[in-house]
Amino acid sequence: MNPILLTLGDSVDKIFYSFDMWVFEFFGSMQCTFLTYVAKFFTVFGDEAFVIPMVVVAIVLCFFKRTRKYGFSLLFAIIIGTLITNVVAKPAFLRIRPYNTLQDNAEYWAWYIGAGALSEGDYSFPSGHTTAAFEMATAMFVCFKSDKKKIAYFFPAVALCTMGSRVYLMVHYASDVLGGLIIGVVSALLGCLLAKLVVKLFEKSTINDKLDAAKLFKKITEKSNGKAAPAVITLAVLCIFLYAFIPSFSEGGEDAIRCAYNDEYDCYNEARVDDEDYPATDGEYYCKIHWKQISGQE
Repeated sequence: MNPILLTLGDSVDKIFYSFDMWVFEFFGSMQCTFLTYVAKFFTVFGDEAFVIPMVVVAIVLCFFKRTRKYGFSLLFAIIIGTLITNVVAKPAFLRIRPYNTLQDNAEYWAWYIGAGALSEGDYSFPSGHTTAAFEMATAMFVCFKSDKKKIAYFFPAVALCTMGSRVYLMVHYASDVLGGLIIGVVSALLGCLLAKLVVKLFEKSTINDKLDAAKLFKKITEKSNGKAAPAVITLAVLCIFLYAFIPSFSEGGEDAIRCAYNDEYDCYNEARVDDEDYPATDGEYYCKIHWKQISGQE
């Protein structure tokens, strides 16, 4: 690893230490079984298992004239946010997860175990879940707001809950989720601008009416007075959510397979098990961060 880059994560730790610990204490003081389940519920909205299928939903929406701006806005927001977070920010800061750096803090550790001892496999800053939640929520807010629909406010509310859940579950510092919020909002605004340009190009060309899948479902749409499409989209999103949420019940805890790295700390990151891209090294499984480090691929 590049020691110069490592100091970026260390610097963020030092600068925001008091603030981050204050927020941990705030969420830790309210821990209970009910709120832990609520946090696990909302954290799914930023999970990879939810976001990736939403990309498919976005692409499908692009093929319908009526929902094209929604589809492109969502698609561009996710792409931009993912690139900024995973390709630029996380590799630049290399901030270690709090459950790795704060193992000597008895209060934090009790809160972490109490929240289910969940684990992730990458770096901490910025929060990818928060970025994903806000890039999707902001894109939908802008689109629905432009159509003067009150449901627009629902999406930021969910994103805020997702943001809070990451700190409540003790897998992110408060400064991580703030970074994710900023990147998510900026990514969505850029995505909406790009979507607006693309939709205008469609409207100026003959392809706008030709590339409209709504024609295939014209009879169904007429019989349902236009209510069929929103119902189908809602059902699809619900199914995607359940697909991501149900496996979350078995995540974390004592049975979780953790990274075998135990040099500077006992790594509690999720180990990559039975993954062809990250094969076992000397019979041990590692998270993707330490696998690259140990295999010499960094």
